[in-house]
Amino acid sequence: MSISKAVNSNVTSQNSVEKRLQIERLVGATQIVALSAGSDVVKGLTQTPKSLPPCYFYDDRGSDLFEQICDLPEYYLTRTETTILQQYAGEIAKITGACELVELGSGSSTKTRILLDAYQQLGYPLHYLPIDVCAGMLESSAKQLLRDYPLMQVHALAGTYELALAKLLPTQLPSRMICFIGSSLGNLAPHECNVFFSQITNALQVGEYLLLGIDLRKPKQILEPAYNDSQGVTAAFNLNMLEHLNQRFEGNFDTTQFEHWAFYNESEHQIEMHLRSLRSQIVELHALNLKVNFALGETILTEISRKFDLNTIKLQLTAQGLLPLRMWTDPNQWFGLLLCQLQR
Repeated sequence: MSISKAVNSNVTSQNSVEKRLQIERLVGATQIVALSAGSDVVKGLTQTPKSLPPCYFYDDRGSDLFEQICDLPEYYLTRTETTILQQYAGEIAKITGACELVELGSGSSTKTRILLDAYQQLGYPLHYLPIDVCAGMLESSAKQLLRDYPLMQVHALAGTYELALAKLLPTQLPSRMICFIGSSLGNLAPHECNVFFSQITNALQVGEYLLLGIDLRKPKQILEPAYNDSQGVTAAFNLNMLEHLNQRFEGNFDTTQFEHWAFYNESEHQIEMHLRSLRSQIVELHALNLKVNFALGETILTEISRKFDLNTIKLQLTAQGLLPLRMWTDPNQWFGLLLCQLQR
């Protein structure tokens, strides 16, 4: 192929991708002011005990680090859920029929490809709506998907789950499935789960679907290494939250004076991730006009990861009108995948 033909081919391919991609940033000017004001940071760092919202994990570096975590040998969650999807994606596609896929917290959309392949093999059109707060990751992964799936349409939504779910228009396909995989439900406290399920039911029509991935209860000897990997990637991911706050709110967190601490709270059935202060210190976030005192050993709770019982979550979903049609798990029963259908 001549150089000119190669260039023209690349241009044509790029134009094809651009025509099939729509990226909608849901945070407008007024909302940017509200979000960047950091009222959630002020609230979290001035209460006792201190905490920070997990959304501050996900600047561009944080998103990259999380992708690395998913490939770690100790992090069984991604491998186990991937195996379940590989085994049952065809069955999921047959149950739902032609279906628009909406994914919450899409990231690099790696596991989503298993579902896309299943729908493509059945000859169904591919309409994909990835939702993520990290616009950079959203755009790069969407463009790669469009290069790999020449007939797919992508409408990417950059924003929070709440904003994106409220923004969804009726699908042009016969049905819709919202995918919340990767065990992200575990990051929500019980009362937040109920609010989230209400948002899901409001975004779906009767007969449409929710595909939910959940991490199941197991001994802490299995759980704790997944959040304390030997390479220190999870520690870097946790500490990067402080760097994100420094950049966003003109802060002076010294990450060498904090350490990553994660453990399994057996009474609450949840992993807790903290940042622990290694000395008494004062930290300032100038953009928030905030000074925060830390005692030696004081912690900031940055994330919970709840571990579920299948029967309990089935009852909770049913009470919200989301009837579990199928429940799949791995041979060790470490992870569960539920396909639910809205009944009301």
